[in-house]
Amino acid sequence: MPVLILIAFLIVVAVAVGSWLQFTERQAVDTVHTVGSSAADRVDVEAVVQSVDAAGRELVLRVWVIPRGALGEADGAAPVADLSLQTSGATLSDLEFGAHERLATRDVQVALTGGSISDYPFDTYETDIAFRAQLGGKEVPVRMLFSNNDTLFAVSAEPAPSRQEAVMALGLARSGSLLVFAVFMMVVMWALAASVLIGAWYLTTGSEGLVWPGLAWMAATLFALAAFRNTAPGTPPIGCVLDWFAFLWAETVIALCLVTVVITGVNKALQQDAPPT
Repeated sequence: MPVLILIAFLIVVAVAVGSWLQFTERQAVDTVHTVGSSAADRVDVEAVVQSVDAAGRELVLRVWVIPRGALGEADGAAPVADLSLQTSGATLSDLEFGAHERLATRDVQVALTGGSISDYPFDTYETDIAFRAQLGGKEVPVRMLFSNNDTLFAVSAEPAPSRQEAVMALGLARSGSLLVFAVFMMVVMWALAASVLIGAWYLTTGSEGLVWPGLAWMAATLFALAAFRNTAPGTPPIGCVLDWFAFLWAETVIALCLVTVVITGVNKALQQDAPPT
């Protein structure tokens, strides 16, 4: 009975901690950062991170432009004159909209600086996004509303003060859930390697020859570990921190244990089959 109570208590604690982590991460995703002018006649830019490509060192930003007040018509569905949005140097393209034309969302690519994907899952990146608007050739105030929809990355946003344009400095790091899962994977890899090492020690110190069930378990663990590594979210490349901290060493330990058990088992089998002298 005490054991069952302890197990139930641990389950409740685990669920509570998981719920808290999920709630805080959900709150971070739902947060909208605002920067820029609050004038009545302005251009609102809703910028949402759709995906982050760490290998390509860029993110995809979905932009929705809404002219407010006297700058727009049909409740902000179209600009009253030609609208041009100039972006920061990290953004790979500017945006142009024709007068009286219905505004549609645009996807733009933003280059990332700093960090390296080889640091997975502890890699971090930085970038700046900025929007400056011109309506009919005249500069107009801009307000940016920034949010993040990529669940694999947590984005911190620092607004930069500016009169007419909207500027925001971004810092990107792996999300809490991804980080927890990646660390859990490394712990599991080492645990499996330790299990195989202990099993190999008992097999090599015993008097049995080739123990086929034990060999099958070790070989299955060797290949299952590679498949398990490939389930890491974010498709990390070979040679990242995940590999050097756990995967490559765990595979090495398991392979050496398997070879040692086979050699030891064959020698013992040959000794048992040898005729007495």
